[in-house]
Amino acid sequence: MEFQDRILKCCDCGSEFVFSAGEQLFYYDRQLKNEPKRCNTCRAKRVQQLGIATQGSYSKVETRTTCSNCGDETTVPFKPTQGRPVLCRKCFQGKRTAATP
Repeated sequence: MEFQDRILKCCDCGSEFVFSAGEQLFYYDRQLKNEPKRCNTCRAKRVQQLGIATQGSYSKVETRTTCSNCGDETTVPFKPTQGRPVLCRKCFQGKRTAATP
C-alpha cells in the first residue's frame, strides 16, 4: 500500500498540519482506523491536561522496600504487590546468574 502526505485541519486550533506518509504507515501497521484530529502542539497540550503518560515521558516509580532475601533496605523501579518477594539488585543478579545454565 502506498501512502502520500496529506494536509489535515486541527479540531482545536484550526491550523493545518501534515499527516505524513510515515505516520500513515504507522497508523496502518497498528490497525488504527481514525486519522489524527489534532496538530502536534494541541496533541501535546491535551496529553498534558489529561495527565496521560506517553512513551519516554512517563515518571519513573521508585519504591523503598526491604529485600526479601537479605533484609537490606533498597529501592525498586515498581510498586511491589502483596505476597510477592522483592529482591535488591545484588540478590536479583545472584539469582539471575544461578538460573542461567
